Parts: sequence; structure tokens; C-alpha cells
Amino acid sequence: MSDISQSAELNTPKSASTQPGAVQARSHGVTKRLLLWLTSMNLAVTLLVILAIASVIGTVLKQNESFNSYLDVFGPFWFAVFRNLSLYDVYSATWFVAILLFLVASTSSCVARNAPAFLRDIRSFRLNAQEKSLRAFAHKADMKSTAKPESLVAPIQALLERAGFKSRVKTQPHEILISGRKGGLNRIGYVLTHLGIIVILLGGLLDSKMQLKLMDVLGMVKVETANIPVSEVPAASKIQVGGLQAFRGTVNIPEHKWGDVVFIGLKDGYVVQNLPFKIFVNKFVIEHYDTGMPKSYMSNVTLTNKETGQEITKTIEVNHPLHYMGYNIFQSSFGDGGTKLNMEAWQLSGKAGVAQPIDSAVFDKKRFDFNGQSYQLEFTDFRLYNINPVTNKNGVVQQKNYGPSVTFKLRNAAGEAIEYQNYLLPIDLNGHPYFLSGVTRSIGGQQQFLYIPADQKGSIDTFMAFLSMLSDQARVQQIAAQLIGDVSSSTGGKGGMTNENLTQSASASIAELVHIFVQQGFGAMKTKIESALAQRNLSPEASKKAEQASISVVRSVLERAFLETLAAQDGKREFTDQDAKFFDDAMDAISALPAYGSPIFVQPKSFEQIQSTGLEVSRAPGAIWVTIGSVMLVIGIFMNFYIHYRRQWILLKPEGEGTRILLAGSDIRKNIDFDKDFAVFRNELMAATESKSSERENPA
Repeated sequence: MSDISQSAELNTPKSASTQPGAVQARSHGVTKRLLLWLTSMNLAVTLLVILAIASVIGTVLKQNESFNSYLDVFGPFWFAVFRNLSLYDVYSATWFVAILLFLVASTSSCVARNAPAFLRDIRSFRLNAQEKSLRAFAHKADMKSTAKPESLVAPIQALLERAGFKSRVKTQPHEILISGRKGGLNRIGYVLTHLGIIVILLGGLLDSKMQLKLMDVLGMVKVETANIPVSEVPAASKIQVGGLQAFRGTVNIPEHKWGDVVFIGLKDGYVVQNLPFKIFVNKFVIEHYDTGMPKSYMSNVTLTNKETGQEITKTIEVNHPLHYMGYNIFQSSFGDGGTKLNMEAWQLSGKAGVAQPIDSAVFDKKRFDFNGQSYQLEFTDFRLYNINPVTNKNGVVQQKNYGPSVTFKLRNAAGEAIEYQNYLLPIDLNGHPYFLSGVTRSIGGQQQFLYIPADQKGSIDTFMAFLSMLSDQARVQQIAAQLIGDVSSSTGGKGGMTNENLTQSASASIAELVHIFVQQGFGAMKTKIESALAQRNLSPEASKKAEQASISVVRSVLERAFLETLAAQDGKREFTDQDAKFFDDAMDAISALPAYGSPIFVQPKSFEQIQSTGLEVSRAPGAIWVTIGSVMLVIGIFMNFYIHYRRQWILLKPEGEGTRILLAGSDIRKNIDFDKDFAVFRNELMAATESKSSERENPA
């Protein structure tokens, strides 16, 4: 078997595909095609277009915000889509970095392939050019001189030198070739341009989150997702000074407080980067326009070197960063730094209309129990100005400042929270003042408002006193009984309501309807009336009239209760138009209270504002390389566009008693300027050699 196999192998001719040379040739062919593709203009343009689109997205879409902020803006679906595409941190996305690396590889390959040839070309005078090849040039001219070839060399070289050409002469038995070239820096510009692009890309990669992401992949750092104080962040989520060569993080520091770390967003959380210095905020100043919109803001800070203890005090403004110890500190934002708040908590059920004082601060939490249930108030923000668009009487939209507001969350025992934004001052809407409370029930949900009318003193007291009276079912029953008695007296007892038991029963029913209205809203009260009437087997028309009559009676009781409230406060005995409007608004507000979602109404009373400055601290060792690369790119582009790489050849051949001259020229870029310059040089050459155009001339 082995002999037969050997014989077959020896006698069978090898195919071309099994020849070692063929395999090597195919390998070289694949490598060559790959190199051509990598250095192709199509690939470079495609990559640049993708980078341009990504850069536009990174500019339009604010980067490195919290995921909750993006969820509020885009909603769950698009939030997930954009997150999967890494659009919230475009410049550090894996695909973006991969494109940069591809572009670096493409540009580097292009330089490696072309630069040696270009450098050889600018050193060469191409003295081996033949007459046949010179006559193939688009720009050429023939002329005849009576002088000998040897005598023309010096004036021709002098002419080339005056025109800015360096020249070399090659003498042969039957001809003399003079070659001149200038603008070799044009070729250097090509190399410099591409090297500049490479340096810029490498500088950008150096300043990306590539190192941080690699540390995360290798388990060298752990992403923290909980919103906890810095002191509670585990060591695995902290990076020591010098641990990251490049980073960009943010920190919020209240006035008269200090910080020595920044937070770097990573994935769905953050890591903490320690700084080699402390930042103490002496004062934060913000200026506003007349509308209340921020005009400018700045921070006066003291920086302390941890090693030496040396201190410097500087002011950081927007677009005027501070450079310290190789770090850049930018003024990026502002917020609340723990404003102290004085508030009143009005009960909306139970002992409705009773207020309890609350002293707290932004970022504080307050626990309380109500009707056997546990709640927690979480104060999250204070805003001194709230600018909102309003439409005036002429239909023109204007910006209006609603004044200070406090934002907080009310969280129940199950952990479910509703966000509220309550305003300090009553807000005038269509000529009537209201206390506003904005309600947001879910992340990204639409904010709804509760409008509580303010009395003529700009106070909430009248509304709460009215609510307190309506919540007293016994007092409402008394008012209903008085109303029934008054109606009976006015009709002389003909209304059939003289029986005391019947009056008691009717007043109790009315008081129950008022109680349902206060606790569950107008819809629940109407349903109760319809349910009671359905048991009486009335006709639809009679049932509708009875329903309207019941609602009218309830309204009369409510009006009398409101009038008693006014009498107790101001001694009033009758409604004014202003009181009637207040009553209608109060009815709307009370009907909406069951859907408000909170057993209390938090009314801000006063505050002591403490502001916080938002600083962005970065370390960018690649910035200098980006600057150098940009300079190289600009210089290279100018060299490419404004320096012309040109060559001139003058071939001298003896002819009879004189010399036949052939002039040929080329420019790396074909343009009208060279047409003109070549014609000028031809004329100057004819003058310098005292020659005339021959019949063989073929001007460009």
C-alpha cells in the first residue's frame, strides 16, 4: 500500500493551487487587495462621513447625563434604542473608537505606501526623460536658436533659477537635458496633512474613555449605581490619583463646602476619581435677565494642593476655565446646595385644614404617619425662578416668572413615589390668584396641576378653613338642617318638612353626599345620587330632575358653609362676585383633591437659599497632540493648495549651425494658472536663448 501511494504521488502532476509559489502568490494578492482597500479613498470618505454624523449627534444630544434624564425626555422605547447605540456617550462608544482606529490604520497605510515615493520624487530631477516622452506632455514648445547647445546651458539655468526652479544638467553626446523642479513642499504637505490627521485621531483616542472601559472589562474598577454619599462609595469604585491618564468628570459643591473628587459616568452608574487637590467654594454668583433667565454664573474657589498645602484663590466663569496642576476646571452648571426650607403641611383629610410646621432642607428626608400609613417626604430641589410661557390678553405668548418653588417626592411604604412642585407665592392666572402644585406621577409623565384659589389677602387660609368645615360632617349636617328649616319656614310648612325626624334624615343624607364629595370627588357623589334614585323606580325624566335637585341642594349647603367660613374670618354676610369666583374655584380644587395623591398639601413659607456650583474637571493629555495635529493639518493643507509642484525640461539638440530646443512642463494639478505661467516661461526662454518658435511647436 505504501509503495502504491508513493508511486501515485510521484507520478501525479501537482495542480497550480498546490504549488508553494502559487500559494505565496495568492497570499500576496490578498494582502495587496487588502492594502488597496485599506488605503482607498472610498473607505476614508465613508469613515469620515460616519464620524461627522456621530459628531453631529454628540453635539445635538447632550452627553453623559443621568439615564433618568434621558428617560424623561425620550420615553422608555427610544431611551432603550439610543442606549443600545451608545448615543449618550458617543465619543467613547466602542463603535466610535473602532472607527477612529480604522481611520488611523487607513491613513497610516496611505502614508506608508505613498510617502517614500513622494520623498524620492522631490529629490529626483528625472534626468532620464526621453524626447518621445517629453513630446507627449500637454504643455510643450519647440523653438530654434542659432547658438550652440553648450552656450545655452548657463542662460537657461539662470532663467530657471529666477523662476524659482532648482536645476540639473545631463550632457550626452548628441543632446543636453536641463531639468528643473520647484514646489517640493507640496509633496511634503500631502504627508504632513495625513500625519496631522493621524496625530489628531491618536490624541482623541488618548482622551477617550478607552482606558476606563478597559479597566472595567478587566475588573480593575467596579461601577457604582446607588445614589450614596462619597464616603459610602466602596474602594472598588474609586480611582486613585494617576490611575487614569485621561478623564472628564463632574462634581457639585455647595457654597462654603469643599470637594476633592469627581464623578465619571460609566454604563448605568459612575466611578469616583480622586483629585490631588481640594476645591473650596467661597461664593457662587449668578446673574439673571429681567425675565429671570440665567445670564451668567461664576464660582470663586480656593484650590489647595494636598501634598504641599499651597493655596490659590481664583474665579471660574463660563468659557473661562481654570488650569491647575495639569487639570482643567470648567464652570458647567449650577443647582441647589441644600437650601433651608420653612413650610406648612396642611392636612387634606382627617383633620382637614389643620397645618403643622415643617423645617427641612433640600436633599433632606422626613418620615411621617397618616391614617395608619407611613410616608416619606424627599425634598429634591429648590428653584428661585420658574420661567413659563403665558398668553396675554392680546394672544401674545410671553415669558413669566412664577417665582420660587420646592420640588419633593412623596413616597409610600411600598416605595412608590409621586413628585410634586409647589410654588411659594400665589400665581395670577387670568386675573385670579392661585397656589399651584405640579404633580408628576411617573418618570417621563406629563405634569398636571392642582389650582387652589388664594383669598383677597393672598393667603391659603380661607380655602383650608372652608375645607375644614366641609370635613366636619356633624357641622355640615347642622347647616343642612338649618337650610331645610329655612326652606320650610319660607313655604309656611307646605314643603312637608315639619317632621323633625324627616329633617334629621334629610340633613344626614345631604351631609353624607357632601362627605363623599370632599373625600372622593364630584363623580363619586353623582354616582351615589344615581344609585339612590335607581331604587325608587322613577322615569328617566323624573330621575334626571331629582338628580339635578339633589345636586342643587348640595350646592346650596356648600354655599352656606362657605358663607359661614367667610363670616368667621371677615364677618361677611353675603357673596360678592369675587367670593362667587373663589367658591367656584374652591369647588374645582376640592373635587380634584382625591386624585391629588397626597394626604397633605406642603406650602412653602420661607427659605434660606444655598446654591451649589457644578464643576467639570478634566485631564486631557491628548489635547496637546490634537493641537499639534491640527497645526500640522492646517499647514499641510496650505502647502497642498498654495504651493505648486512643477517641473520644466529643456532638451537641447544640435541642428545645423544652431540648436533645436524642446521645452516641456508639468504641474501636479492641472489648472489655468499653469497654462499662463508656462506661456510666460516659454516667452522668457525664447528671449534668453534668442530663439524663435519652430514649425514643430505645439503650444498648450
